Amino acid sequence: MILKMEDKMKASKFHGQGLNCAECVIKAYNEEHGTDIPVAIGSGLGGGNAVGSLCGAVNAANIIIGYLKGRENGLEANIAKPCVKKAMDSIDERYGTAICLELKEDKNSCDEIIDFAYDNLKNVMDNK
Repeated sequence: MILKMEDKMKASKFHGQGLNCAECVIKAYNEEHGTDIPVAIGSGLGGGNAVGSLCGAVNAANIIIGYLKGRENGLEANIAKPCVKKAMDSIDERYGTAICLELKEDKNSCDEIIDFAYDNLKNVMDNK
């Protein structure tokens, strides 16, 4: 399914349907790209891995990168790692942190971060 610009996927729409931030990013990616990444792998990541640490939306984006670009053995080049670094650098440039508690202390809404993490993921994947 190809979306027009006016139909741009908002991953945060799933947040209002009861999914946590990580699950939102995975579900949105699946819907927009026709993948079947298990949404359940994001279930424990919401709320900064349940303890306010690494933002679940950011973490889910990194997991998707690993799932799609990761290697199966140590003999293969690790192309996932520089992609994750690029994604993390963009988060740091935008927010100055990827830590859930700090993002919330700075009054960033979960929906904003979910959508930024998702758009950032797509940018990294499109610009390998």
